[in-house]
Amino acid sequence: MISKLKEFEGLRLTAYRCSGGVWTIGYGHTKDVRRGQRISRVEADRLLRDDLREVESYVNGIAEVNTQGKFDAVVDFCFNLGARSFAHSTLYKYIKARRSSADIRQQFRRWIYADGKVQDGLRRRREWEANRWCG
Repeated sequence: MISKLKEFEGLRLTAYRCSGGVWTIGYGHTKDVRRGQRISRVEADRLLRDDLREVESYVNGIAEVNTQGKFDAVVDFCFNLGARSFAHSTLYKYIKARRSSADIRQQFRRWIYADGKVQDGLRRRREWEANRWCG
């Protein structure tokens, strides 16, 4: 799962503004990032591990996420969009309600927009997550 997350996020060793306008560095790290900041690949890996630890802890508290595939899907989703977005989403409500896999797959597939436009990278990512959920 980590290698897939790295593939989706890409590695940037110099801070940049993501499509949401947030300063980002490494593999999607956003906490305390500032313009002009530079890091090494080793630091990017450390930041990723730290960020994942928080996300994994949150996801481990969701009883309905009870297989490795479901865990991978939700961790990747939360890493990409944030636990707060997930917690307020219909996807989360469907998972908590134990809706069908088809319904949950459809909810993953809704999260493919940035700035109101479909993003091919997000489409691929959501499809991977939907498939992991069912895998």
